[in-house]
Amino acid sequence: MSTPETRFWVGADLLSNAAAVTLQRLAGTNRIRAAESLEVGRRWHTEFAMFIKSLVCSLVLGSFCLPAMAQGATTRGELAPNEARAVRAVVESQLKALAAGNAAAAYSHASPSIRQQFPDAATFEQMVRRSYPMLIKPVSVSFYRPLIADETVIQSVQFRDRDGRVWRADYQLQRQPDRRWRINGCQVAPGDDASTT
Repeated sequence: MSTPETRFWVGADLLSNAAAVTLQRLAGTNRIRAAESLEVGRRWHTEFAMFIKSLVCSLVLGSFCLPAMAQGATTRGELAPNEARAVRAVVESQLKALAAGNAAAAYSHASPSIRQQFPDAATFEQMVRRSYPMLIKPVSVSFYRPLIADETVIQSVQFRDRDGRVWRADYQLQRQPDRRWRINGCQVAPGDDASTT
């Protein structure tokens, strides 16, 4: 009685019984090594695929972030000149509106969180006149360079009031989703006659 013939296909060649038996013995002794090699290969493939995905994500995100970073800040802590002008223009516009008694125009420069605290222009103007009278019709105004602090820009302004006292106001501005700058707060303290730039 003959044993059933075992055949293996290798490429296009059909191996004989003797060659098949030899291959079975080799495969039997090396099954553990083959399984380990297969697992290592799978892990490597998974890790390589994750690396490629993260590389692609980094490239895609970088293509969006780098131009925005280059446009926004020239050095750490300083705004690009066009952004600095935009920040200053917001503060100047609010000061002019307060001097002219235009509460609605002054209020239009307030951030959403300030608008939540002061729900209308009249309430906002009353708060400014009561808490920050030196901001209304100062004798002189000088602007410092705006600086970045976290996600807020600080625009410092030096005022001289009608009594000759010097004040320094630090306006906190935040960029809104519409890309406009809005004033999110102001801290005023007695200042000195130091030069501004």
